[in-house]
Amino acid sequence: MNCVCTLSIVPMRAEPSDKSELISQILYGETFSILETLEKWSKVKNTIDGYEGFIDNKQLGLKKVQGNTRTPLPIPVIRQQRFYPAGALVDFTSEYQPWSDIAECAASFLGTPYLWGGRTHAGIDCSGFTQMVFRLMEKNIPRDAHQQAEFGEVISFIEETQNGDVAFFDNTDGRIIHVGIIIKKPGNQFPTIIHASGEVRIDTLDNEGIKKENGEQSHRLRVIKRI
Repeated sequence: MNCVCTLSIVPMRAEPSDKSELISQILYGETFSILETLEKWSKVKNTIDGYEGFIDNKQLGLKKVQGNTRTPLPIPVIRQQRFYPAGALVDFTSEYQPWSDIAECAASFLGTPYLWGGRTHAGIDCSGFTQMVFRLMEKNIPRDAHQQAEFGEVISFIEETQNGDVAFFDNTDGRIIHVGIIIKKPGNQFPTIIHASGEVRIDTLDNEGIKKENGEQSHRLRVIKRI
């Protein structure tokens, strides 16, 4: 059965337990299918990105989908004492205009604390950040960084990057573990990157990777894509 999320933010966990790690979240208005029903938990699949995990049966809602004419909110909103995160698919008319500039959209998340599995301004991880920014720009991409890296056109030289290009970073085993969005600033030798690392922040990006203010390299660049 296809259902729609009726709560502001529902945690999705790796296993059917409150002690299990948070792997993602389902936002208000997003649809999902139930893959398996247990006594207290259900395994579900988020329609928008195909991500699977467990949610508490008390948070299911079980409201069947009756078509989908919902519009994603560009910013978080409190309406009639209910909180709606940015990206929520709401059935009311919003007075807020959709984002037209990806740099401004990404900057709206600055200072958001890092949260593994998070997808909102209340807490977000690196791939949740890139996913939600592109979502608010009306483009759906997968949930995890290694999945996102499979999309788009490779940009061979950092000098050829544009606003909104996506940089991916790997570990010593060659596994992609981090992602951020490139923002170009006139007059700078290298572009900057906005990414979730401790918080959503802006750092310098060069041919080797991300450079902090003290010059220390925090992430090793693997590839840049134009999605």
